[in-house]
Amino acid sequence: MTELNTQQQVINTTIASLKNQPGALLPILHGIQDGLGYIPADAVPEIAKALNLSRAEVHGVISFYHYFRDTPPGKHTVHVCRAESCQAMGGKQLESHVKAKLGIDYHETTADGKFSLEPVYCLGNCACSPAIQIDKDIHGRVSAQSFDAIINELGA
Repeated sequence: MTELNTQQQVINTTIASLKNQPGALLPILHGIQDGLGYIPADAVPEIAKALNLSRAEVHGVISFYHYFRDTPPGKHTVHVCRAESCQAMGGKQLESHVKAKLGIDYHETTADGKFSLEPVYCLGNCACSPAIQIDKDIHGRVSAQSFDAIINELGA
């Protein structure tokens, strides 16, 4: 099965299984993103039709919530905590370093497709600020040097 067919199957199956739920839009968007890593633009008209919404309404929800992506994510997703505790412990400087090291801003992916960068507003690791999450791993007391070591280990 081709990638396009697999993508279409995820979209169709997700819409079909969730469209009759009350408030189905968010569960459908989460389901598609969970299955594909993002919400492709060609899914918007299908979602709109299934829920009797306009394309603008569906797109508005996707663009409103920072969680949703409309482009494929990188192989690894880096989340930088921007909550108060992390900010107080050098989070702003770490954020600047991460952006410079990866050469991207929030909601972007490196040209080689290895890393995507996303903000997060608390990882629940406040005692070990500043914190980041890479894929499913949370790292605390992150410095520029420890970030570089983690990224280099992942193949930057």
